[in-house]
Amino acid sequence: MVLKVFFPSCCSSADSGILIGRWISEQNSAVILAVVHFPFIPVQVKQYLGEVQRVTKVSVSVLGSWSNSKQEKEESLSEFLEDLGTIFCHEPWIQISKEGDSKFWSCSTLQKHSKNPQEEEIILVYYDQRKVMLSHLHPPLDTAGQRAEDASKLSAIFDTVARSQVLFMTDRYDEGPIKLTHWQSDGVEASIIVELLKQASVPACMLLTLLLSLVSGICRSRVLKFWPLSFLWSKLSTCEQLGHRLQHLQVISSNKKAQNQNQLMRKANIFVSLLIDVALGILLMSWLYRKNRIGHLADTLIPVADHVAEELQDLLQWLMGAPAGLKMNRALDEVLGRFFLYHIHLWISYIHLLSPFIEMILWYVGLSACLGLTVALCILSDIIALLTFHIYCFYVYGARLYCLKIYGLSSLWRLFRGKKWNVLRQRVDSCSYDLDQLFIGTLLFTILLFLLPTTALYYLVFTLLRLLVVIVQGLIHLLVDLIDSLPLYSLILRLCRSYRLAAGVKFRVLEQQDGKPLRLLMQINPLSYGGVVQTYRLPTYSCYPRDSWASLCKKLFLGELIYPWKHKGDKQN
Repeated sequence: MVLKVFFPSCCSSADSGILIGRWISEQNSAVILAVVHFPFIPVQVKQYLGEVQRVTKVSVSVLGSWSNSKQEKEESLSEFLEDLGTIFCHEPWIQISKEGDSKFWSCSTLQKHSKNPQEEEIILVYYDQRKVMLSHLHPPLDTAGQRAEDASKLSAIFDTVARSQVLFMTDRYDEGPIKLTHWQSDGVEASIIVELLKQASVPACMLLTLLLSLVSGICRSRVLKFWPLSFLWSKLSTCEQLGHRLQHLQVISSNKKAQNQNQLMRKANIFVSLLIDVALGILLMSWLYRKNRIGHLADTLIPVADHVAEELQDLLQWLMGAPAGLKMNRALDEVLGRFFLYHIHLWISYIHLLSPFIEMILWYVGLSACLGLTVALCILSDIIALLTFHIYCFYVYGARLYCLKIYGLSSLWRLFRGKKWNVLRQRVDSCSYDLDQLFIGTLLFTILLFLLPTTALYYLVFTLLRLLVVIVQGLIHLLVDLIDSLPLYSLILRLCRSYRLAAGVKFRVLEQQDGKPLRLLMQINPLSYGGVVQTYRLPTYSCYPRDSWASLCKKLFLGELIYPWKHKGDKQN
């Protein structure tokens, strides 16, 4: 059989002593966790191992001896290490020795209580304790009591190291009766600031949870369910973003401990994205309130609105003539042109009526940037929707008129073919019509057909203007959802500590020589950047209501209304 010994690379220069770890009989493997070097008392070692087993629930025992020839000064030390196998009674007893400056180590097993000892082929695998413990390539902690039955996986080794975290987190300045060599954290003295922040975060989270529960209770009250408030809450992007941020704060401030690594990473990603969002918002607010930029923005807003209105008036004057050499229906063209010109006149009056209050409105709106850059962008999207409300009205009027004519022509076309639309069965059935019905249908079809080019031209122009506004709002929403959904914490881990996002392991052969154990180095494969983004799926977008490009073209041809772009992904990733 092949005996696999997983040896921590941090113990390669340890003093001579005994090896403590876990024996996995199902895999015929030994996971070395630490080296206890001299001097020590066997009774104290057994007591210490009992405490470790009680805390970690890992069957830790003395597996063998470790001999470092650089530290070895007595000839009887090797014999003493062999005699320790009779005290701790582990079968088989693993003996590992480092031969001076040689790259090759000798590793053998001793089976004193076996009647037919067999020579085993030994594979010595080096691993990094810190990376293995933090890579989370092991079963969840709630199933830690279960034994690993699959011998083809390394989950038992990762699980053993991860559950022995208490052993590694001891204080480096604490010298007890037993001297150990293993990977050691910075200890309590080096992380006192972190410990103070952890202690201070508990009351802060409790206070934040109380405030959020109060705000969420107000949001769920019946007052907000009445018509005006409910309509504004469902239509404004700012209200929707505030609702998402409220959910994010509730997730972060929750007192429930994360059950698995995915929940922990989700909380960390939300927390980092929220911090970056607020930081960018504060930077934007400081830029706006410096050098009176809000006043300059308010002064340029009215001329820009007047310029847009003038351009629309010129466009309507062009449509009321002979646009691109097309011959329009003069009567319908004059009616539609004057109707839309009157709406532009109302819009200019509305803008000039609000002009004294625009600077004050922008000043108070700029304060909302302290809630985050996403909130400021959503407010910008709502402002664009309000400033282009007249374009939306033009589009709705043109689309409704065009849609009415298209459906009228399609219905009259079925009349000529002796067909009709069965509303009950939702299909086209045959039908016989009278002569009067055919005569009236012919007149209506002719009128609608000759009026269609004029209506279609107005509909086409206003649809292009509406699509331009929708694309601008869609880009703003794309940036908002990118800030909300991008796994920034995972990407930072991938850059700085790639082993925290592990996708597997690989083994590299270090040295191989006849008569010596095969030495391998276990390395952790980090998750690729594409895997990080795929694990935390980014939002996708489609034009409402979530149609393909073919159905979108069908909507445009039939004159159905196009609403702003909606979010199609999950912001909670």
